[in-house]
Amino acid sequence: MNWSNWIYIGVGIALGMVFRQLFGRSSNVSSSSSPVAPLAEQDMPSISQQLQQTQLAYLMAREMSQFKAGFLARTTHELRSPFNGLIGLHQLILSDLCENPAEEREFIAQAHERTLKLLKLMDEILNVARTEHGTNKLDIQPRPLAQILDEVHDLTYMLAANRNFPLQLLPADSEIYVLTDYLWLRQVLISLIDTAITQMEEGSIYISSSTLPTNNFVNIWLDIPTHAMTWSEPIDLLKIENQLTQINQKKTTLSPGMRLLINQTLLEVMGGKLEILPLTTMKEPLQQLTRLQISIPLVSSTES
Repeated sequence: MNWSNWIYIGVGIALGMVFRQLFGRSSNVSSSSSPVAPLAEQDMPSISQQLQQTQLAYLMAREMSQFKAGFLARTTHELRSPFNGLIGLHQLILSDLCENPAEEREFIAQAHERTLKLLKLMDEILNVARTEHGTNKLDIQPRPLAQILDEVHDLTYMLAANRNFPLQLLPADSEIYVLTDYLWLRQVLISLIDTAITQMEEGSIYISSSTLPTNNFVNIWLDIPTHAMTWSEPIDLLKIENQLTQINQKKTTLSPGMRLLINQTLLEVMGGKLEILPLTTMKEPLQQLTRLQISIPLVSSTES
């Protein structure tokens, strides 16, 4: 054989060795990437729980997006009811339907009182809108969670006691600090408890808190009777104009749905969130409870 034949033989041997190494590596990879062993039985509950929490988070996000989508209609409805009351009083006066000057003066006094309450409602909505927009600056500072919950309990337990609804507080760890606007967070908690009490027919309210080492949030739990939660309010309130005549014209307070939207907005501005979760508990065996979970940023030990 001439020298060219020896070259061809050498190249062939070299290529064969290269292909052999490549095929050996691919077989090792395929063997190492064999189908994963079935999940252990103890892993199934955690996966099921994660799926359930994901579903609940999706449902809550959808509810809140519907609330925000109907913000203009809801605000219009909230303000239209007291406006109708004012218009009715002025029509009585302008139509000379008052029996005497004393009754006319009484109607004027009622109109003035409702105007002041209406202005208060408008200020409440505007303050939240300005806070969300950034016009009203928040005072975000580390605050002891135990102090906040104690003050909320002191400011609401008499309201619950007057209606024979027990309000129970599980004290929080004095070492836990949250990063929040103290006044706004206290107002949100009081508003949620007050709304629940006004909607309750019977039962108890429980206030507690929880932290997780792997989570940078503190969860404040308000466990309230399920019947006290308002889920049936229509989103597009402009479609029910014909029902406005049936509304109590003396109503000068925000509806539970509007308060829920306002509280959710305030918590989001403070870096938190509000979630509504079904609750299985032995606290009230004969009563269904719903958990309002308020999540607030946790202050680490180095920051506090």
